[in-house]
Amino acid sequence: MENDATQPLPKKFWPRFGMLAVELGYVSIQQVREAMGEQVDDDFANRPHRLLGDILVEKGWLTPREVNVVLKELFERTRE
Repeated sequence: MENDATQPLPKKFWPRFGMLAVELGYVSIQQVREAMGEQVDDDFANRPHRLLGDILVEKGWLTPREVNVVLKELFERTRE
């Protein structure tokens, strides 16, 4: 029996915002991890949920234009 990890990903699997921002070279994996950590901290502290792109912009690691590029690319990939 073949390991599931060696199977190709189904067409319905598309990268999430942070994965694609890294793929496009806008941010590092470490920056995405730190931003995701802030999301979790906010949730545990009962603060309003912030989108990953918003956190990355607030930290100066991503521009609003880059957020739009990532979102457009995500949308395009889901249409394929």
